Amino acid sequence: HGVNCTGSCSWKIYVKGGIVTWETQQTDYPRTRPDLPNHEPRGCARGASYSWYLYSANRVKYPLIRSRLLKLWRAARVTRSPVAAWASIQNDPAQRADYVTRRGGGGFIRATWDEVTEIIAAANAHTIKAHGPDRVFGFSPIPAMSMVSYAAGARYLQLIGGVCGSFYDWYCDLPPASPQTWGEQTDVAESADWFNSSFMILWGSNVPQTRTPDAHFYTEARYRGAKSVVICPDYSEASKFSDLWLAVKQGTDAALGMAFGHVILKEFHVDRQVPYFRDYLRKYSDLPMLVRLVPQDGAYVPERLLRAAEFDQALGETNNPDWKTVALDDTTGQVVVPNGSIGFRWGEDGKWNLEEKD
Repeated sequence: HGVNCTGSCSWKIYVKGGIVTWETQQTDYPRTRPDLPNHEPRGCARGASYSWYLYSANRVKYPLIRSRLLKLWRAARVTRSPVAAWASIQNDPAQRADYVTRRGGGGFIRATWDEVTEIIAAANAHTIKAHGPDRVFGFSPIPAMSMVSYAAGARYLQLIGGVCGSFYDWYCDLPPASPQTWGEQTDVAESADWFNSSFMILWGSNVPQTRTPDAHFYTEARYRGAKSVVICPDYSEASKFSDLWLAVKQGTDAALGMAFGHVILKEFHVDRQVPYFRDYLRKYSDLPMLVRLVPQDGAYVPERLLRAAEFDQALGETNNPDWKTVALDDTTGQVVVPNGSIGFRWGEDGKWNLEEKD
């Protein structure tokens, strides 16, 4: 089983008389490279006790809804259509407060599948009509759980014009900036590559707790001599890894990140030009890309990256020019369209890459 987890640990399930009795690690991961630690053993206490969830009295098997909301819904449906019934509840401050103010206090009762699906559909339709489709925000099961379930939920949100959050946002311990920026996730090195690091910053992730099967790579890297900084407001399980634990105050991560960026740019780019830093920026960042400036309060401020479509004849780009960023060629002084921007990722002949060439 996968236990709805991106760890994708493989388990053996033992069944007796049709009942799951226990589970053990499959240990079927191959050795990837001789100079890296084994991926095995993989698994965690949650996976090893998954059969408890199957037979727990707390397992939710039927739709549950707050009793006050269901009472209001059934009364409204006597004389109104589904969408009109939901609108009548939302537009009446007293009725809305009657169930909203009880959130967090329990009070759930069993409802029928027909009722809850009708309520969900009516709520979505009313929200779209009253506030716009982008006010419908949802998640879908992770692909590791079920590609069909994931595709169904994601496609539904796309068709109605809603917003589909990544499950990185759901977990809150994986890099949400990646899917938010690029529209995809996991386009990064695997956890085993931690072993090759000499310096690691752990920020926004409690590895032993939520990435349990990969945590041993972090420990093994520390034994190898890697230095570690953990940025976390509490003394979490991950904080014990650190040579330096920075207990940042909750809600100030953005300010801390901007401060880091300010110091790095000032010391390595503004006050002095460090060749290694400049070469890194050219190869691995969008800093060389041209930025559109707009007037504001008697000055010009940066708005967004310029695109090929904004130049005469789209700089010769006929495929996705709206999605291709531009830069200046040092040798010719001409505006060019380097490979690597998102516009090269579909409809192109050849390979998508980040090499410094047209």
